[in-house]
Amino acid sequence: MLVWSRRGRLLTFVLALALFGVLYGLPLGVIALASFAGQWNNVLPSQMTLEHYVNAFRGDSFDQLRHSLVTGCVASLVALVAGTWAALALRRARRLPARVFDAIFFIPSAVPSVSVGLGLLVAFSHKPFLLNGTVWIVLIAHFVLISAFTYGNVTAGLARLPADVEQVAESLGARPGYRLRRVTLPLLAPYLIAAFSLSFALSMGELGATVMVYPPGWVTMPVGIFALSDRGSIFDAAALTMLLAATTLLVLLGLSRIPVRGSAR
Repeated sequence: MLVWSRRGRLLTFVLALALFGVLYGLPLGVIALASFAGQWNNVLPSQMTLEHYVNAFRGDSFDQLRHSLVTGCVASLVALVAGTWAALALRRARRLPARVFDAIFFIPSAVPSVSVGLGLLVAFSHKPFLLNGTVWIVLIAHFVLISAFTYGNVTAGLARLPADVEQVAESLGARPGYRLRRVTLPLLAPYLIAAFSLSFALSMGELGATVMVYPPGWVTMPVGIFALSDRGSIFDAAALTMLLAATTLLVLLGLSRIPVRGSAR
């Protein structure tokens, strides 16, 4: 809705800010307070302490963060390669095959992640694809869940590329491989970074499928947070939640600072 009056714009901004604060700011603020709380028997917590953050860097918590980072980076990178390859291959495909492959990529994102985890658990619990109890099944689960978003971002980027740029390169004698490396992919760089960032963020927070398939030696941080909250250690779980959010945010900020030369030409 377009708001033309100054008073209407101000009112819309205040309402949007209030809605954002209630839906996002308030839950995050409660989690942040809980991460420092020693007790919480009243409206506000009491006996503020850093003990929960100290515990977060002891024992298994640091390993859980490392497992989440490795899983997120590997799964997102593989999804980026596969999604980009599929988007480029289907770029000039006929409408019917393109729609079929679109459905194949987007079906996992349309069903509950627990169902995806259960399907992978059943599929990879027997020979010759016995992956149950290994790290590989966790990576596959994350790849299946995030590949749709990578494919969608790259497909949208390809649709916005000026066709005449590639045609000019082709008319000048550029071979397909050279044209892909020096023209298409540099122009797609902003969309590739956005696709990787979204996939990484989704992987870092993924719980439903992971809790179905993770092996004992590869516990990600969302699974660890769930286990702590299930045991009643809410304050420790809140500290891990803040640590997970901060780590994800730092990685996303680092990705946003990557210079993109191709988009500026």
